Amino acid sequence: MPTGIADLTPCYVFAEDFRHFHQTLKDACDKHGPDLYPAFKKDCDDYFVMHHRDSERRGIGGLRFDDLCDEPHSLLTNAISPRPRSAEEIFAFVQCLGDAILPSYVPIVQRRAGEKWTEQMRRWQLLRRGRYVEFNLVYDRGTKFGLVTPGVQTENVLASMPEMARWEYMSDLGVEGDGSRESELVEILKNPRDWAQ
Repeated sequence: MPTGIADLTPCYVFAEDFRHFHQTLKDACDKHGPDLYPAFKKDCDDYFVMHHRDSERRGIGGLRFDDLCDEPHSLLTNAISPRPRSAEEIFAFVQCLGDAILPSYVPIVQRRAGEKWTEQMRRWQLLRRGRYVEFNLVYDRGTKFGLVTPGVQTENVLASMPEMARWEYMSDLGVEGDGSRESELVEILKNPRDWAQ
């Protein structure tokens, strides 16, 4: 039963990037059924929540799906709506999403590669990476499963963690309502939005 996750974890708000990322994933999903993107986007938003951080999300969401098969699906409740059911259809869906990853992300990298960054922005990036680590160590099913698997190489489980991260006690960055670019992101992380049309 295939499982998939694709999410975007930015440091600053670039709405056109968020729309592009989500629209690319939605377009891929829509080829296989109209209910897939809304259901899997909501599941992603609901999964990547850090409850100990006032329901802040790890990122701006994306897609998360699990247990695709011909059986009734907890996220896809419309029994007559088209969706991948057979092994061949599920494989085609997963392959289509895989093919959408580079087009969803590479244009964002190309747009932002030449941006100038300050030391404050780097500090914020490291704090955001710290949140990524927090989520993965506290909540992520895959990380938790991997770490308790007998004989596993721990480094293999932790390989997805950023090389550098930062935590600060009572950080002055990202304080809600201060009008900063950092707090703008935190507002979005606490209140998921629909980025695709």
